[in-house]
Amino acid sequence: MTTIRQLIQTGPAKANELLAKLVDTSDTAVKTRERLFSDLKAELELLATLEEEHLFPVLRKHKETKSLVSEALNDNKQTRKLIADLEQTPKESEEFARKVAELRKVFQQSVRDEKNELLPAVLKALSDEEAQEIVERIEAEKAQIEEARRAEAEQRRAEARFEREQEEKALAEQEDAAERAQRSRMAVRETADAVLRTGEVAAESAKQIVRSAAESAQRVATAPMSSGSIFWDAMFGMWTAPLGRSVGRSTNGQLSSQAEEVIPLAEETLIVGKQTVTSGTTTVRRFVVETPVEQQVSLYDEKVVVERRKPVTDTATGETLTELTIEMIETSEVPVVGKDVKVREEVVIRRERTSRVETVRDSVRRDEIEITQSEQNGRSGRQRPALTYSRK
Repeated sequence: MTTIRQLIQTGPAKANELLAKLVDTSDTAVKTRERLFSDLKAELELLATLEEEHLFPVLRKHKETKSLVSEALNDNKQTRKLIADLEQTPKESEEFARKVAELRKVFQQSVRDEKNELLPAVLKALSDEEAQEIVERIEAEKAQIEEARRAEAEQRRAEARFEREQEEKALAEQEDAAERAQRSRMAVRETADAVLRTGEVAAESAKQIVRSAAESAQRVATAPMSSGSIFWDAMFGMWTAPLGRSVGRSTNGQLSSQAEEVIPLAEETLIVGKQTVTSGTTTVRRFVVETPVEQQVSLYDEKVVVERRKPVTDTATGETLTELTIEMIETSEVPVVGKDVKVREEVVIRRERTSRVETVRDSVRRDEIEITQSEQNGRSGRQRPALTYSRK
């Protein structure tokens, strides 16, 4: 069961620990300072509120402790003023560290005054029942406050989880949209490749048709002439195509008796497609390295010093010739190491598309004709220049 002595002596322990941690932070640890300062502010306000609501009203009723209440209230007022000043000070400045050290000095002096002056007066003025009632009320309200803090922290964690889930959901939706867009681009690319292949097949079919027509014309041109009768064909070994339009045939010394000859002229066209190939791979691997660091920290030790001295006056003041026991706690500071993780920089991996123009060189074939005319009056033959054209 907690006593009034234990409550006054051990109550500020958490605040002293937070002050020590805050003093040891560097100017670059802004997030750590903000977190520690928030916890310290809540702890100091809790201590002051519990004293003002439960302890001080009882002490005002007793003549021996009434004067100590005003001093304690002034200490709380000064502490609140320093806290408000610290709240407005930039956490990364040297002034913040200086003001924290000042707050620590004021708070520790207030704690010493309570142990040396307030606690003996409380033990003397209050009965055990009054002191225990104060302790129970303070402990009960402290438990309620702690429960409210835990509920608030749980609410914040729930809200953080909800926000994190919403962010993950939005990220998943973005990834799904990107995947659908990627599939759409791949489908468009496959369609374009299919169209390209269809064009190549069509071009190859056209080439085959042209070659077939040329081969048919060659076969017709090189076939023997016909008289139109099976008997005379058998007798003279001739064969001719029906009169009218006929396809051209190769030069073999035979004269054409048709009214019109058709010579197909074909040409090749260059069809250039595109294909995506892998040109290289970039791998980025993150790994952890450990670097030894060191930092100096100033620690304080409080020792109890007992000395005897000659009184200023021999007049007895206060209670004398009675048993009196005073306990003082010796404290020592020990370093507490914590680590804060912050993002130093970001590495972005992305693909950038650049366009380039590349010239594709190849050769295509086409048919040309050459016309030669000769006159029957005995003059030497005259050769016309070749007539060529190309389709564009």
